[in-house]
Amino acid sequence: MNKEFLYTEIAGGIASQIRNGVLKSGDKLPSVRTLCHEHQISMNTAKRVFLELESQSLIESKPQSGYFVSKLLSVKLPLPEISRPSLIANNVEPDELISKVYENIGKKDMTIFSIGIPSGDLLPQAKLKKEIINATRELKEGGTEFEELQGNLKLRRMIAVRSLTWGGNLSENDLVTTNGGMNALSFCLMALGKPGDTIAIESPCYPGILQLANGLGLKVLELPTHPITGIEIEALKKAIPKIDLCLLIPNYNAPLGSLMSDENKKEVVKLLSENNIPLIEDDVYGDLYFGSNRPKCCKSFDKERNVLYCSSISKTLAPGYRVGWIAPGKYKDKILKMKLLHATSSITIVNEAVANFLKSGKYEKHLHQLRKTLQNNYQNYVQTIAEHFPEGTKTSRPQGGLSLWVEFDKNIKTNELYDLAIKQNISIAPGRMFTLQEQFDNCMRLCIGLPWNENTESSLIKVGKLAKLIQ
Repeated sequence: MNKEFLYTEIAGGIASQIRNGVLKSGDKLPSVRTLCHEHQISMNTAKRVFLELESQSLIESKPQSGYFVSKLLSVKLPLPEISRPSLIANNVEPDELISKVYENIGKKDMTIFSIGIPSGDLLPQAKLKKEIINATRELKEGGTEFEELQGNLKLRRMIAVRSLTWGGNLSENDLVTTNGGMNALSFCLMALGKPGDTIAIESPCYPGILQLANGLGLKVLELPTHPITGIEIEALKKAIPKIDLCLLIPNYNAPLGSLMSDENKKEVVKLLSENNIPLIEDDVYGDLYFGSNRPKCCKSFDKERNVLYCSSISKTLAPGYRVGWIAPGKYKDKILKMKLLHATSSITIVNEAVANFLKSGKYEKHLHQLRKTLQNNYQNYVQTIAEHFPEGTKTSRPQGGLSLWVEFDKNIKTNELYDLAIKQNISIAPGRMFTLQEQFDNCMRLCIGLPWNENTESSLIKVGKLAKLIQ
C-alpha cells in the first residue's frame, strides 16, 4: 500500500475512534513502536500518524510519557439552533452597526475578534516582502504597465494547478483575476443580477455580501442553515420559483463555519443548473481545513458550467494585497466586461509576487502551519468559553475556517455586549450584522485568527464576564 495512503488511513481510524468516544479525553495511545508492530509500518510512517493527529489537535504529547487524547476534546458545548429566517425576501440592513464594528479595522491598541482575517503575526510577511522586491525587478517597466484583461498568466496557471486539490481541473483560460474576493463577488452580482432580482443566501451570512446585494438593489432571501451541514436543501427547493441568483459559501462559511457534504453540493449544483439559476460560490475559506483533506467545491460538480467560482488569498496569506479570482464558467464574457468597465487591470506587481510565492511551494508550507494554529485556537477558544461564559452558552463546531459562532441565552443582547466590550478595547461582531432580518440579537461571531497568547485569552475572558453582567 502507498505510504502516503497508509499513514492517513491509520490516522483517520484513530481520529474516528476519538471523535466517536471510543478513545476518551486523557486516554494514552499506543507507543510509536507498538503502532509499528500492529500495522507493520516503519518508524517514520508511525511518527507521521501521530504528527497528523497532533495537527488536528486530537492528541497531545507528554515528554517521557507518550501520546494522549487531548483533554480539550472533553469540552463539548451545545450547538446553536438551526436558523429559521423568514422565507420572504428582506432588506433591513444594520448599516450603523456594521459601520461601527468595521471602523475598528487596523487599530493596533485593540483586540479585534470582529474582523474575519488572520492576524499579520500568523502570516509570512518577510517572505512576501522579498517577493514584492523580486517582482519589481523582474517585471517589464518595473510593474508599472497594465496586465492583460484576464489577469497575470503565471498567477492564473498556479491557481489552475491548485484547483486539482479540490477536483476543479481548471486551466488558466478558465480564470479571471480580481482585486480581492469581494471584488470577484461584485463582478458576479453586477454581471448577472439587476435591481429587483432575488438572491438566495445562507443565514447568517457574511455582512459584506448583504451590503453588496442591498447596494445593487437585489432582494435577499435568507435560507435556513444548520451550524454543521449548511443550508437546508428542501428550503432551497421551495425557494426556486422565487429566486434569480444563489450565492453560497459551502466550505466553512462565515460566520457558522458549516461545511456542506459532497452529496448536498452535487444536489445544489444540479438543482440550480436545471432551473437556469446561476450559482456564485465563495470559497475563500476552503484551504483552511482542520482535517487531513481539503473539501471539494460546488465547482467540482459543475458539468454545465453554471457555477461562478470565486476565491482569494485574503483569508489565507495577505488580506491587504487584494488578490482574488473567478472561474466564471459560461459567464466569462460578462465577467470580463465588468472587469473592463470597473477595473481594467489587477495590481501588476502584487499579482506577480503572489504567483511566484505559490510557485515556490512556500504557500503550502505556510498553509500547513496556519491550519494547525487555527485549529488549536478553536480548541482554546471553546475551552475558555466553557470556563468563563454564562451557563447555557452554545458554540458552533467548525471543521475549518476563521469563524466561531456563539449563541447566548435570549436575554443577552450582543449589540449591548459590543458597547461594553469596546470600552475595554475589545471588538466583537454582534449577530445582527449577519442578517437583514430581526434575528441573531443574542449571537456573535468571533474570529479565531488571532495569535493565542495572554492578551487574547484575557480579552476573551473579559467578554465572558461582560456577558454575565447583562445576563
